Amino acid sequence: MEGMPPLSKFKRFDVRPILREGGEPFPEIRKRVELLAGDEGLIIVAPFLPSPLIEFLGSQGFESKVERGGGTDWIVYFWRKSS
Repeated sequence: MEGMPPLSKFKRFDVRPILREGGEPFPEIRKRVELLAGDEGLIIVAPFLPSPLIEFLGSQGFESKVERGGGTDWIVYFWRKSS
């Protein structure tokens, strides 16, 4: 992926425990995204493809890359578009 930071610059956030407890991970995801430096990215691990999140962060200037995880899990990488 063009412009994608090295994996060592990504912070991982597994939202599965929050969802299992009936919580809403979006506010915590937003907080973590806002704290990212320009050369950092965020990895989200989710039990489903978080299409609304991908669309929202895309509208906020983020690129994304999606991978299938184990079982039904999805791994989504987010990073700021390089200008």
